[in-house]
Amino acid sequence: MPFLSLKFNLQKRVKLAQGLWMLYWLAVIVGIILFSLGIFFKIELRKRSEIMDNNESHLVPNLLILVGMLSCGLNAFGGKLCHDSLDPQKFSKMKPMLRPYMLLCCGFNVLLLLLVLLSFLMQFAVYLTLAEGLKNAIRFYKDTDTPGRCFMKRTLDMTQIEFRCCGNNNFRDWFEVQWISNRYLDMSNDVVKDRVLSNVEGKYLMDSVPFSCCNPGSPRPCIQHHLTNNSAHYDYDHRTEELNIWNRGCRQAVFSYYSGIMNSIGALLIFTIVLEAGDVAGLKYLSTALETMADPENPECESEGWLLEKGFKETLADLLSKVKTFGRANQVEEGGASPDADAT
Repeated sequence: MPFLSLKFNLQKRVKLAQGLWMLYWLAVIVGIILFSLGIFFKIELRKRSEIMDNNESHLVPNLLILVGMLSCGLNAFGGKLCHDSLDPQKFSKMKPMLRPYMLLCCGFNVLLLLLVLLSFLMQFAVYLTLAEGLKNAIRFYKDTDTPGRCFMKRTLDMTQIEFRCCGNNNFRDWFEVQWISNRYLDMSNDVVKDRVLSNVEGKYLMDSVPFSCCNPGSPRPCIQHHLTNNSAHYDYDHRTEELNIWNRGCRQAVFSYYSGIMNSIGALLIFTIVLEAGDVAGLKYLSTALETMADPENPECESEGWLLEKGFKETLADLLSKVKTFGRANQVEEGGASPDADAT
């Protein structure tokens, strides 16, 4: 007995074909969105590759671009199949293509599911890459005259301004590195010289942050130097007063941005999987309803459509038996090939 069988007359077949045609073209629009989202995500990763040590993975955006193009092509073809299905002559020509097309759509859904998993798993890689990349970016912030690092200062400043963040974990990361180049330090000044000599590694460390850490929404003019020295500023206590610089670290801020994009991608892909599954199921009903017409020359006659030709358990049992038969055939072929190899 067919699984989930339904009775169809002419009116129902026409409505099903029209509904499927609309769903297929909706899937084409979703494919265009996926393609555009893949390009956007790739550009966003490229834009901030410097603060990720140029180690960011482009696997997800590249697959998203590929999936978007495949979705447009497959669903446009599916829409044409639905449009031509009610014409008996056109249906007889396209009938041999239905099974391979539906198998291809099922394989496409598996690819979409894999991409959903990758879009969520990639978040861990992005987090670790950002942690290491931002750490190195802060260390190389001062190297504006070093080839390959000339624009690191600009990139990091723009990142802190755009994402309203400071440092890697927080603003104190700037206290641990020398972020002012030696070319801008007056080594003849006793204060500068003492500070450099007092450091084991010979670095000029300060309790200061770059201007890009300043919060423009603060009513007080930005205090970016001597942040932990209460006596250096009037009516100021760094332990109790809310500082007028960004407290959030850039790793958390940038990661939140990228994870938001990847979560959106995952949600859209899940919607696409559901849409594609609905399209395939509808096309199966339509094709079986057209094949089971008692009199193909009489469009008014009734027919029966189903999702599976046999019951669910029977179909599953047939599938398992085919897999076992295929496995045994391979074993026989390997066994038959081994005596020839021994004789050689």
